[in-house]
Amino acid sequence: MSPSNPSASPLLDRMDHPDTLRQLPRPQLRTLADELRAYLLHSVARTGGHLSSNLGTVELTVALHYVFNTPQDRIVWDVGHQTYPHKILTGRRDRMHSLRQYGGLSGFPRRDESEFDAFGTAHSSTSISAALGMALASRIKHEDRYCVAVIGDGAMTAGMAFEAMNNAGVEDCKLLVILNDNDMSISPPVGALNRYLAQLMSGQFYAAAKSVGKSVLKGAPPLFELAKRLEEHAKGMVVPATLFEKFGFNYIGPIDGHDLDSLIPTLENIKQLKGPQFLHVVTKKGQGYKLAEADPVAYHGPGRFDPNVGLVKPATPGKTTFTQVFGQWLCDMAAADERLVGITPAMREGSGMVEFEKRFPQRYFDVGIAEQHAVTFAGGLATEGLKPVVAIYSTFLQRAYDQLIHDVALQNLPVVFALDRAGLVGADGATHAGAYDIAFLRCIPGVSIACPADENECRQLLSTAYAQNHPVAVRYPRGSGAGVAVTSALDGLPFGKGEIRVQGGTIAILAFGTLLYPAIDAAAALGATVVNMRWVKPLDTALLLQVAATHRALVTVEEGATMGGAGSAVLEALQAAGLSVPVLQLGLADAFTEHGDPAHLLKLQGLDAPGILASIRQRFATLCSDLPPAE
Repeated sequence: MSPSNPSASPLLDRMDHPDTLRQLPRPQLRTLADELRAYLLHSVARTGGHLSSNLGTVELTVALHYVFNTPQDRIVWDVGHQTYPHKILTGRRDRMHSLRQYGGLSGFPRRDESEFDAFGTAHSSTSISAALGMALASRIKHEDRYCVAVIGDGAMTAGMAFEAMNNAGVEDCKLLVILNDNDMSISPPVGALNRYLAQLMSGQFYAAAKSVGKSVLKGAPPLFELAKRLEEHAKGMVVPATLFEKFGFNYIGPIDGHDLDSLIPTLENIKQLKGPQFLHVVTKKGQGYKLAEADPVAYHGPGRFDPNVGLVKPATPGKTTFTQVFGQWLCDMAAADERLVGITPAMREGSGMVEFEKRFPQRYFDVGIAEQHAVTFAGGLATEGLKPVVAIYSTFLQRAYDQLIHDVALQNLPVVFALDRAGLVGADGATHAGAYDIAFLRCIPGVSIACPADENECRQLLSTAYAQNHPVAVRYPRGSGAGVAVTSALDGLPFGKGEIRVQGGTIAILAFGTLLYPAIDAAAALGATVVNMRWVKPLDTALLLQVAATHRALVTVEEGATMGGAGSAVLEALQAAGLSVPVLQLGLADAFTEHGDPAHLLKLQGLDAPGILASIRQRFATLCSDLPPAE
């Protein structure tokens, strides 16, 4: 595909609803797919977003909306970052310029955005469960519809997908699971023979012959069992069918997911079959854009770029990110201590572990999209004297809460949780925001929580966490911080201790994490004290009581949910000590935060310096009355 700007898309320009798509003669669908891919490339190049995965689902999306009567038939897209073609074909093309921006289109399916988004998705491996629920609801309500789950092969590493299949296999419902295999990880070569076999196995003749054979041979159990085994092994030699058929699905495929002449007849045949169906399609990430095909990881979620040029490294390197700080610390600590092992649930690049894998391959474990397993696996390693470090996004740790409590905390095992993407994450929105980790971690006995204020403290507190003999989480945000130079040493900071960063009077601001710096700016206009608390648990109670005794009011600031967060911990400690100092809690409101620019989102939450100052002046107007008015 040429990356030249698609100034004219005569077919795509007419596609304001899938009904229009379904009226096209089939030979025109190839042209539509080409126009859609060109439009998609240039749209994402302007806004940034997920690219490789969406280029790979163009033909599959066209085929699904062509064959199925959406939105009457339901399509659930697993993870959902590959739904840009779906959004374009379902009436949202004119809003693609607002993708992942505040007030604009979400980068994931959302029920409140379109009737074609049957289920909100952004985390992995939920599609089969949701689609099964929809299919059984339709059966209960006597409504005739097909429910389709589109799941990537990476998402099949999560246990939830297999739990859903185990449930679905015993149900008589119109459910189709499509495995979008885009890494060639479990597929034999795709070609004419596979296309023929797929259409044959999805056709009425095959289904009827299989049914008749069963009815005839059931009268002779040994022959029936022999025939059943022969069928399984014969299919297993050509396709990886046996596993999925053991779950009760009729396996079809693999077929070329970019070949509309294969996809459409197969889907049409499947619509006529009864019971749960499993279609295996093979697609290529970055399909049609050579640069993305060659490096699908780099083009997985790029920012804005010129599609005629491709991604260009900046002339000058930007600030060091917290993820990079963690990656370097992990390598340095592993070199110093051979007990260290690093674990990631399929987020090697995102968590900064590429270099660690290269240098310490025997101590690197990517367990796939299996957060629950990752945590319990770390617990098992810890029981044998190793020192596991689980690098995981804050939002993904939520998926392993039971394992965190029962398999790590209850046994007091020394696992370090490096919580990337803590706080707001920007364009990915509410599904990826790390808003709740402080609240859900601090109620677990024996778990400690560190909140570094900057890049250097992140490295130091990781070392402190690693030195402990119990579970410790170190939470840090996406991107860079204040730009503080990072030491090369592996020395930690005192466990559970904060510091007074700015000495003032009357009001004291207690900052947890990177909001220390806007707090310092706000305090300058108030003559307030600023305390870098560093630890939510254990809370530096001695320092807190000292500050409470010498100030007339306290303000807590955190980039996390206010309810149950660090400010709540301060209130609990003050109450336990019998002190009644007024406290203003500033943090994330009790609402899901939309996608948008992180700085803008913090401003909307009142967590930038002007917002912090304004909240303090409003809450403690009397104490601030002698101060000059805000500019």
